[in-house]
Amino acid sequence: MSAPSQAPPTGWAYRLASLISGRRTKWAVLALWVIALVALGPLAGKLGDVEKNDAASWLPKSAESTQVVKLQEQFRKDETMLAVIVYERSGGSITAADTAKAKADTATFGKLPGAQGVQGPFPSKDGKALQTLVPLTDVDVTKAVEDARDLSKRGPPGLDAHVTGPAGAGADMFKVFETIDGFLLMAAGLVVIVLLLIIYRSPVLWFVPVLSAVFALGLAQSVVYLLAKNGGVTVNGQSAGILTVLVFGVATDYALLLVARYREELHRHEDRHEAMAFALHRAGPAIIASAATVAVGLLCLLVADMNSTKGMGPVAAAGVITALAAMTTLLPALLVIFGRWLFWPLVPRYDVKYLDPESYDKEHGIWSKVARLVSAKPRLLWAVTSIGLVAMTLGLGSLKADGLSDAGQFVDKPDSIVGAEAVSRHFPAGSGAPAVIITKASASDQVARAISGTPGVAELSKPVTANGLVQYEATLKDSADSKAAQNTIDRLRDTVHGVPGADAQVGGMTATNLDIQRASARDNKVIIPIVLAVVFLILVALLRALVAPLLMMATVVLSFLASLGACALIFKHAFGFEGTDAGFPLLAFIFLVALGVDYNIFLMHRVREESQHLGTRRGVLRGLTVTGGVITSAGLVLAATFAALATLPLVSMAEMGFVVAFGVLLDTIIVRSLLLPALSFDLGRRIWTPGRLAKQAPPTKASAPEPPKVLDPIG
Repeated sequence: MSAPSQAPPTGWAYRLASLISGRRTKWAVLALWVIALVALGPLAGKLGDVEKNDAASWLPKSAESTQVVKLQEQFRKDETMLAVIVYERSGGSITAADTAKAKADTATFGKLPGAQGVQGPFPSKDGKALQTLVPLTDVDVTKAVEDARDLSKRGPPGLDAHVTGPAGAGADMFKVFETIDGFLLMAAGLVVIVLLLIIYRSPVLWFVPVLSAVFALGLAQSVVYLLAKNGGVTVNGQSAGILTVLVFGVATDYALLLVARYREELHRHEDRHEAMAFALHRAGPAIIASAATVAVGLLCLLVADMNSTKGMGPVAAAGVITALAAMTTLLPALLVIFGRWLFWPLVPRYDVKYLDPESYDKEHGIWSKVARLVSAKPRLLWAVTSIGLVAMTLGLGSLKADGLSDAGQFVDKPDSIVGAEAVSRHFPAGSGAPAVIITKASASDQVARAISGTPGVAELSKPVTANGLVQYEATLKDSADSKAAQNTIDRLRDTVHGVPGADAQVGGMTATNLDIQRASARDNKVIIPIVLAVVFLILVALLRALVAPLLMMATVVLSFLASLGACALIFKHAFGFEGTDAGFPLLAFIFLVALGVDYNIFLMHRVREESQHLGTRRGVLRGLTVTGGVITSAGLVLAATFAALATLPLVSMAEMGFVVAFGVLLDTIIVRSLLLPALSFDLGRRIWTPGRLAKQAPPTKASAPEPPKVLDPIG
């Protein structure tokens, strides 16, 4: 690609770039962002108020367990969560003093925030444990559970007490989610700052991209709050946490690409405003195409049955779009406001020699060597890397994506899990999380007999009647989060659905988890093909070809499968996780495919640009050489920000952070650097079939211009 002339390009795109970075208009851009943040910023702090982390809110409205939750509203004014307080004397039987302690606690539990209808204590059949049931309204479940824990643990020596049940587990989960946003913001920000200091080699330049990313995150959280408040979008702790790292990671990626081009243009233009206009004009299309591809891919999640998955689409897409807006408007304005000194001590100076494409700088060291490796034996290179990736996919046999048990959801073992284990040792394993069956009153006796005769049911509660409906609670013999309990739910549903005129429905925690698994399985089958088709069509429109988009999609999908296979082995054998959340494969696919295509767009967009006058094979080498440093830096930043999720105490978040970080690095280092360039070089101009470039003969040595020596994008 020849060096830019001093005459500015014509067209609306350059005029828009000039407007953003203009001498006066840059201040208007900054003012608009400040006004937007002042107006919408307070809404960002309210995002936690609209989060829904209960399992029922994640499900589609049509799910049977969701319908049961709605019907239960007729039986009580306030929705309740059951706290189960279990007392256990290890190595011996419950004493009279233990029983007196539990009875005294029961009277006090009735004074907890939101407590109503406290029952117990009930002794276990083996005489080694006691159990008290405390229904809690959602006024302040976390505080009530913490108060119950403080009270119950003040017992005689040797008596252990734990608070479990849905309320105990929910409180432990809410406690994690309360700290996620602040922790992730601090972790992601620190990672980005450190990496930008290393990449830019400047003690001050990092501040501008980070400030722009903070503005983008504030705007994204405000938009998501409005979507949740007024648009019916489901937001939970997982999507809110991913929003934070996604905005920081993607925004920094776009900043790296723009700053690299701006640094290059500063050597060619005396006026920094003109340099930014050229940089934004040239880097903008690839950044916009990349963001559009990622955002559209994420929005495909809107066809999901799972509300949590459906909500992830607009939440993450809002993050990508606000990151794009900040890095193509606010960042350019701030860079030209502060001037060249931001790059100190490696300040890019204008030098007329950089206008000569024959003489203005050296090749890029390591990336020039990588390009020579690709050109030397392309077929062997893509064959070896493909075989290596295929070998990694063999780990998919270890992937267990049928949901996590209550204990499996946490990296450590909180009090609710310890309590659940104690309950299962001394009481029916399903205690505290019964199946809920609601039927018409006219058929309640038949339904009761059907429930009692179902294998896997340990106990049946007394009926509760309201508005012509009857509610039963069936305690299951097996742990509520076990496969055996889910099989019992299937048998229960088959049995009660067969009672004529009953219109009976089965819900409860086990039924909810079962419905989540089935909705997630359906979403996997439906959404993955849609995402592949949509992203492929975008690539076809961007590159005006069919073969190149097919190569890009094939390599990214192979990279995804390899990452999933490798991580399945790591999760099982290195981390000891029992499996993954049911929605994990789909979300991992969305992020890895969308972000993998993201980096390939940066590469192939430049390859196409270079191929127009160098020929395809030389264009591949030039594109790889020019983009290698900045794309690898972007991949490292994105992987590091998502790795912050891997430090959280929730298995689902840790797994998502790890697989995205692993997959981004695999895609950046292997697929984008070796596999895709080798395939493209081997096929030559055929990758542009059926476009014009496929029919364009490569320039002869005499007629072809020498590849320009461009500046190292990262300094």
